[in-house]
Amino acid sequence: MQKPYQWLAWTSTAIVLFAACLSSFVPELYYHHYFFIFGNSLWAVVGYVWKESSLFWFSLGLNIVYFLGLVF
Repeated sequence: MQKPYQWLAWTSTAIVLFAACLSSFVPELYYHHYFFIFGNSLWAVVGYVWKESSLFWFSLGLNIVYFLGLVF
């Protein structure tokens, strides 16, 4: 049985992978922080919809790390 909102999970994954590419190839631009925050926010939504608390809290924790990296 396939979980619902697969398109959202794959979109989130693509955004996080794009952020990782930005982080690796052009880290001085700091755009990757915004893409990481956006992609992980979408993953938090997926975790909530799927009722996967570990995925939800993991994504939320990563967002806090990325936000702090953006601020400091």
